Amino acid sequence: MKAIILLFDSLNKHYLPPYGDMITQAPNFQRLAARCATFNNSYVGSMPCMPARRELHTGRYNFLHREWGPLEPFDDSMPELLKKAGVYTHLISDHLHYWEDGGGNYHNRYSSWEIIRGQEGDHWKASVADPAIPEVLRVPQKQTGGGVSGLWRHDWVNRDYIQQEADFPQTQVFNAGCEFIDKNHQQDSWLLQVETFDPHEPFYTTEGYLALYQDPWDGPHYDWPRGKVEESPEAVEHIRCRYRALVSMCDRNLGRILDLMDRHDLWRDTMLIVGTDHGFLLGEHGWWAKNQMPYYNEVANNPLFIWDPRSGHQGVQRDALVQMIDWAPTLLEYFNQPIPPDVQGRPLARILEDDIPVRDAALFGVFSGHVNVTDGRYVYMRAALPGRENDIANYTLMPIKMNTRFTPQELESIALAPPFRFTKGVKTLRIPAQEKYPGVNRVGHLLFDLHTDPHQQCPIEDKVIEARMIALLVRLLQESDAPAEQFARLGLEV
Repeated sequence: MKAIILLFDSLNKHYLPPYGDMITQAPNFQRLAARCATFNNSYVGSMPCMPARRELHTGRYNFLHREWGPLEPFDDSMPELLKKAGVYTHLISDHLHYWEDGGGNYHNRYSSWEIIRGQEGDHWKASVADPAIPEVLRVPQKQTGGGVSGLWRHDWVNRDYIQQEADFPQTQVFNAGCEFIDKNHQQDSWLLQVETFDPHEPFYTTEGYLALYQDPWDGPHYDWPRGKVEESPEAVEHIRCRYRALVSMCDRNLGRILDLMDRHDLWRDTMLIVGTDHGFLLGEHGWWAKNQMPYYNEVANNPLFIWDPRSGHQGVQRDALVQMIDWAPTLLEYFNQPIPPDVQGRPLARILEDDIPVRDAALFGVFSGHVNVTDGRYVYMRAALPGRENDIANYTLMPIKMNTRFTPQELESIALAPPFRFTKGVKTLRIPAQEKYPGVNRVGHLLFDLHTDPHQQCPIEDKVIEARMIALLVRLLQESDAPAEQFARLGLEV
């Protein structure tokens, strides 16, 4: 048995033809949907990039106990478990966060791995002189020094080396993926993870893909939106065109993998999972991107396609609630390996077979933000109580953040915390933290009915429904062994 994971970043399902989009040119996603099960209720768990990947490895929620960080010593890593069981695991990625402090031990869990440099502000090519940056409509973040301006600067340094389609990191990732498949398709017992940072911002691609869309924009350069929408409707449409163009590039490379699946008859014995870590807001709800706003479905409800050669169902829709925490147990079960007791996800074989649910509710969120729950019809977003926004802490044995270490000042209040159920009897360091996205919790609690308001434009007030969703939320927090302060900050009684 073999398996392939294709992981995109920031892929909004509403820009894909299988989910009803009529504009984006993505015939290979249509082709994929015709061969796979298409999931309509796939939700994020922990946001954003590396917290999601910790879930991919562990099958367990991350955001209640830990912000962005590496795998912990007590974590069971699905690729590593497979490797130890004799399944060859290989990672190919241009996801720059793997090479930063907070992601630095994920790729070593695989049998082998390949890195492709140059995405976003990857500190890749050197240039002592400042790069030539054209006039832009809006700089994505303030130029105040440190890592923020570094991202912006390094991105433009990198673009000097990324001009033709063959130069793009995404292209090189899929080149390597195709090489692996061509070389190893006759071998058995392997897992290949092909992972591209695209279509993450900045929406940089070739003129050929941009020309697929009628974009009348004649303003300054603009391909990297952030924060609240302050631009004109014309600028919003320009960004959407650029996003669609990058999705079309992703579609072309997806087609290369599907071609190899056909050529080598891999559909016979190879599981295929195609998905994303999270979605992306493209002006909806007055926001760009993710993290700084409530997790509307453009971010939280994501595309997912799975082919399981054992059931062989193709061209079918699945409505049961699933999450990324389900990927690890699905793959472990597929390779006939035991699922660790700490895993919260569930194998998806039964859903793939006949859409039998594996859960009645799903939890999702970001460290220090709203804690959200959905039952598939309603989405309830629970904010921290006023004045309790900073009642939060990291529980870790790896005091490293996204691209830096915890400072001595942050560690002054460190304490040993009793073990959680998933730490295998090990105490953790409790490090008090601060709210990471000030303003999000000030929105307050939100309740949406997705049947009557699928675009989440009008929050409802219904005490009966809210009480039922709160009960689901409390139960899932308890099942996750959430820290006591999570209940206190959210004003929940247990």
